[in-house]
Amino acid sequence: MTGLQDKKILMVIAPGNFRDEEFQQPKEIFQASGAQVTVASRGVKEAKGMLGAVVKVDLDLNKVKTGDYQAVVFVGGSGSSIYFKNQLVLDLVKKAVSQRKVVAAICIAPTILAKAGVLQGKKATSFPSERSQLEAQGAVYINQPVVVDDLIVTGQGPQAASAFGKKIVQLLNQ
Repeated sequence: MTGLQDKKILMVIAPGNFRDEEFQQPKEIFQASGAQVTVASRGVKEAKGMLGAVVKVDLDLNKVKTGDYQAVVFVGGSGSSIYFKNQLVLDLVKKAVSQRKVVAAICIAPTILAKAGVLQGKKATSFPSERSQLEAQGAVYINQPVVVDDLIVTGQGPQAASAFGKKIVQLLNQ
């Protein structure tokens, strides 16, 4: 996969307890396709994964400019729940969608998109524990590993991480 040399992707991870493979597999796919990846989180220089990965954070969330990226990707894992009610993050999601960016979330992170109100009437998936959260915000839950609706990509969990990354690259190549 190539062709994304002119694309910039923002990956948002929790300061702690993000899901390692939901970060690592898509990031490797993005970089292999030529995209530039920026990692953002809240209040830390290094984020720690549930399985022990330590990731350098490039940018604090309060410094993110949505217009700088063609895609915004929210990594799952239990830690991502800190963003469910974070107004800065919810506004970032709304702005990215309004600017017609690719917006993606995996595992429990699709709840961030639901809480931002961007899944209303959209097909989406998530880790099964979040189904009711998505449906409560008007999403049409689809029980598949990866679901694409317009420019929104959602994934179920670690086993879907690679397919999730590839779908994002496909959308960016269109």
